Amino acid sequence: MDITLNGFLLVVGLAMLCFGASWLVSGGVGIAKKLRVSNLVIGMTVVAYGTSTPELAASVAAAEEHGGIVVGNIVGSNIANIGMVIGIAAIMIPLTVSKTTLRREIPLMLIVSFLLIALSLDGTLSHYDGSILLVSLIGFSIFTYKDAKKNRNQKTESDKDVKSRIYLKAIGLILLGILFLGVGAYLTVDNAVVLAEELGLSEKLIGLTIIAIGTSLPELVTSVIAIRKGHIEIGVGNIIGSNIYNILMIMGVGASIGSILISPDVFIDYAIMVAFSASLLFALKKGIISRMVGIILASSYAVYLLVSFLI
Repeated sequence: MDITLNGFLLVVGLAMLCFGASWLVSGGVGIAKKLRVSNLVIGMTVVAYGTSTPELAASVAAAEEHGGIVVGNIVGSNIANIGMVIGIAAIMIPLTVSKTTLRREIPLMLIVSFLLIALSLDGTLSHYDGSILLVSLIGFSIFTYKDAKKNRNQKTESDKDVKSRIYLKAIGLILLGILFLGVGAYLTVDNAVVLAEELGLSEKLIGLTIIAIGTSLPELVTSVIAIRKGHIEIGVGNIIGSNIYNILMIMGVGASIGSILISPDVFIDYAIMVAFSASLLFALKKGIISRMVGIILASSYAVYLLVSFLI
C-alpha cells in the first residue's frame, strides 16, 4: 500500500478517535445522571472499558504469535496513560482529584501492577495466569458495581425529570463512541505500524511505543475532552480504570489465548510502569495534579520514548 494512503488513513483514524471520545464522554455523563452514580465510577467503568477496546483488539490479534507485542502494548499503554495522558491533561488545567481516588483507586492500580509482575517472575504468563487475571477482573467489577450501588443509594435527589429518551440517547452515544474508537484505533495503529516498519523499527519497539501510543489515544482524547467539559473525575477515572483493565482484562485474555513469554528486559519496563503510577500518590497528597507535575510527567515520558528508541 502506498505510504501516502497510509498517512491519510492514519489521519482518518485520529479523527474517528476524536469524535468517538466526545460521544463516549457525553453518553457516560448522561448515564451517571440517570443512575445517580458519581462521574468517577462512570469514568472507571463504562468510559474505561470503552477506551480500552483498542488495546484489547490489538492484543487479541497478536496473542498467539506475537506475545511480545501484547506485553509491550499493555505496559507501554499504561506508561503512556500516566506520562502522556495525565501529563498533557494537567498541563492544560490542574487536575483536582478526590481523596477517595488517592486512598483507594490509585493503590488498587498499583496492586494490580504488582500482581502482573508476580505472575511474570517465572518467565511466562500461562493460561493459568490468564485465568487468575480474569478472575481478578470479575472481582474488581463486582467491587465497582457495589460501590456504584452504594453511592446511588446514598443520594436522595429525584431523577424523574430525566426522560427515558435521554437515557436511550446516552446509551446510543456510548455505543457509537465505542464503535468509532475501535475502528479509529485500528486505522491509527495499523497504518502507524506500516509507517514504522518502513522506517526499520523492531517489533518490540513498535509494541512499546507506536502501538502503545496509538491505543492510548482514545484515553488521551477522552480525558482531554472530559476535562475541557468540566468532568475531571471522568478524565482521571478513565485513566485509572483503563490501566486496571489493561492488565486484568487484556493481559488476562491474551494469556488465556496463548501463553506469553516474558523476557528479562521487560521487568525494566514493569519498573517504569510502577514508577509512573506511584508518582500520582505523591502528586495527589494535596489533592491536585499541578501543571508543574504535568510537565514533569510529560517530559519524563518523552525521555522514556527517546531512550527506548536509542537502546
